[in-house]
Amino acid sequence: MTLLASLQKRKSRRHLPMSGHRIARRRSDQNRTFGRTRTTKRRLGILLVCFLTAFLMLGLRLIEYGLAEPASAKWLGTMSPVASRPDIIDRHGKLLATDLKLVSLYAEPRRVVDADEVVEKLAAVIPNLDWQETHRKLKSKTAFQWLRRHLTPRQQAKILAFGLPGIGFRPETGRLYPGGPTASHILGHVDIDNRGLAGMERFIDRQGLADLRAAGMTNDVQLEPVRLSIDLRVQNIVRIAVERAMTNYQAQAAGAVVLDVHSGEVLAMASLPDYDPNQPTRRMSDGKIDKAYEEGWFNRMSNATFEMGSTIKSFTLAMGLDAGKINLDSVIDATHPLRLGRFTIKDFHGRNRPLTVPEVFRYSSNIATVRIAEMVGIDAHQEFFTRLGLLTRMETELPEIAIPVQPPLWKRINAATISYGHGMATTPLQTAVAAAALLNGGKLIPPTFLARDGDKASILTAQVLSPQTSADMRYLFNMNGVTGSGRNAQVPGFHVGGKTGTADKVVNGKYSKDLNFNAFLGGFPMHEPRYIVLSIIDAPLTGERGRRLAAFTAAPIVKEIVSRAAPLLGVQPVFGISEHDSLIAY
Repeated sequence: MTLLASLQKRKSRRHLPMSGHRIARRRSDQNRTFGRTRTTKRRLGILLVCFLTAFLMLGLRLIEYGLAEPASAKWLGTMSPVASRPDIIDRHGKLLATDLKLVSLYAEPRRVVDADEVVEKLAAVIPNLDWQETHRKLKSKTAFQWLRRHLTPRQQAKILAFGLPGIGFRPETGRLYPGGPTASHILGHVDIDNRGLAGMERFIDRQGLADLRAAGMTNDVQLEPVRLSIDLRVQNIVRIAVERAMTNYQAQAAGAVVLDVHSGEVLAMASLPDYDPNQPTRRMSDGKIDKAYEEGWFNRMSNATFEMGSTIKSFTLAMGLDAGKINLDSVIDATHPLRLGRFTIKDFHGRNRPLTVPEVFRYSSNIATVRIAEMVGIDAHQEFFTRLGLLTRMETELPEIAIPVQPPLWKRINAATISYGHGMATTPLQTAVAAAALLNGGKLIPPTFLARDGDKASILTAQVLSPQTSADMRYLFNMNGVTGSGRNAQVPGFHVGGKTGTADKVVNGKYSKDLNFNAFLGGFPMHEPRYIVLSIIDAPLTGERGRRLAAFTAAPIVKEIVSRAAPLLGVQPVFGISEHDSLIAY
């Protein structure tokens, strides 16, 4: 069969009618194809609806974001405003503390795209950034997190240049202390939100600034500066002298105060160790807070009590003079030690003979001092020390004021030891305040860290001694400064007088035989006293000429302070005044 015949035969077969079976199979195939097409269309419809729903929800969410306030703005709006604070200036208008405009860095974790990138870039700008803590904040589910407070303008500019999503800045107010640690215990410091935590900063808040802040009335308001009694020049001199003595004599701590005897103004006060109020808390390399650095917050001049040793003999002798039990010509028997029960009271510099009152002061006789106290009596003794403010909490602006320590019941042995500075603890500052009454005519004036004029001082003055007693004490101070233990504090022309105090340091409730707490209570110029200078030094291991007594550790501090500060205070040097001439002047 030819090829043409074969093709014709096949064509003729296609036109023949199909059998019933083939027709049914073809219809089944057509039905399956139609079913698959209908399912596909249904699935495409469902998918299209899902996409439209998703896009609709996304659009609505975008509209919500566009209309809603940012989370950070909501959070910041609920924060208390950072209050402006008044400048603090010294008595001559020198700036001690002021506000600075700063910014703080925050994050909105929900908007942060890459937390690892943010941490890495911030660490390149912010020193000592805690990577782990910052990363934790950025990955949190919260709407707001502080990352670093109080950035510098340069740091802000660098972080802005990174263009990091979810990172923002908030304007704030920070506190600056230009002098650093120079007057740290007087000024105190503030917290991160500019609230006063210590010193005069805390006092200012207590005077109503905190209430104004809560009412939102201190934001960007120019407040009148607070003028202190402090003389910044003298304050710097005092701190340097104290720091030098603490280092040279290998002491645990040291301090000093300069007080105006006529107004009660504190011109300078330093306590070391101290701290920088610009950075009240410091972290170590491992990120932990340096607790040793925070020990510098403790103000030993007003917030610590000490047994002030033989400086207290000044008040015991003044008590005897004021009560009329003794005078400068009186003779007190100090030949033999005193036995009080199981206790024996001896003299460190014993002369083993009767002593005149000036000799009692000069040789610092424990025996004679106890005899004078017993002449007065226990009740009058306690009343006199209370009258001078040595046994009650001192009233002044500084919040950090300790309460003196005394026996709950004064017995004979208590009165005896207290008479020469043991068994009673008071603060160095209130010791200086009481001593001012010994030199200024017998007037007790509350101390102040604010500038005070003479009229206000006179209103607050209380007469606690007779003028004659004060004149006698000036003589004793001057005499001891010329011929006694105060010679190491003497400054030619400025007539420094005073009384040393060397006490055994109390360690764990017991007196140490190897450590002393030393003090020198001085005044100048003794021909016309204007200032009290009191120095303390805690546990010195050495001193001038290798000796650890107060005359060789505490007295040299006063000498350095007076020699440098007296000219700045307007004290004119006077030469040629003898001890006899000074007595006549009184």
